[in-house]
Amino acid sequence: MPEIILTEGYRKKAIAFFKDHPQLIPIYKKTLYLLQSNPFHPSLRLHNLKGSLGSFKTVSIDMRYRVLIDFIIHENQIILLDIGDHNKIYGGEY
Repeated sequence: MPEIILTEGYRKKAIAFFKDHPQLIPIYKKTLYLLQSNPFHPSLRLHNLKGSLGSFKTVSIDMRYRVLIDFIIHENQIILLDIGDHNKIYGGEY
């Protein structure tokens, strides 16, 4: 089972995100559970990003909100980098 790693920057972003969106906490917990138990589960909608974010992937919390990840399955790690709505994630710089 892959290890989920939350960077310090991600932790800060997640705290702010869930302060504004507390209703998403149960869905988020399910998302993390699925990500760790089966990163390729269809409901996560895991996909590669394009352009300058091409080395990253994203999974969906719901149809609007995403978690940007650095997905290193061969080292058995999933590093969480960012959380937010579709436009924030796809407009981010990493």
